[in-house]
Amino acid sequence: MSVINRVLQVLVLLPALLFMVTGLRWLVAPAGVAPNFGLTLGEGVALSSQVGDMAGFFLTLGSCMLIALISRRRIWYYPGIMLLTITAVGRIVAWMFHDATLALDLIGPEVIVSIILLVASRRLPETD
Repeated sequence: MSVINRVLQVLVLLPALLFMVTGLRWLVAPAGVAPNFGLTLGEGVALSSQVGDMAGFFLTLGSCMLIALISRRRIWYYPGIMLLTITAVGRIVAWMFHDATLALDLIGPEVIVSIILLVASRRLPETD
């Protein structure tokens, strides 16, 4: 395997692990992770939605990336690309149409990891 592919594997593995840890933090200690996303925890159903949605997002994202690395199947990169790209677009729409703050510090990593996953989907798979 080429050095570039090994570097690419690491560039996929590191955010995958970060996303898994973030998802687990949403399940175990949401008060500690919510401020990282500019969120204040709600109560009742709002808290349920925050914890469930955020844990589901990050655990699915990280799981798909890890499965892509382990299985070497291109298809597993696509859910991560879609989740991150749609999230970045949603943040821009929120800024443009709903008076949200333009969260470039969150959009930037989403775009960068999406690009890494797109490149990985083209270079790393050995099986389809």
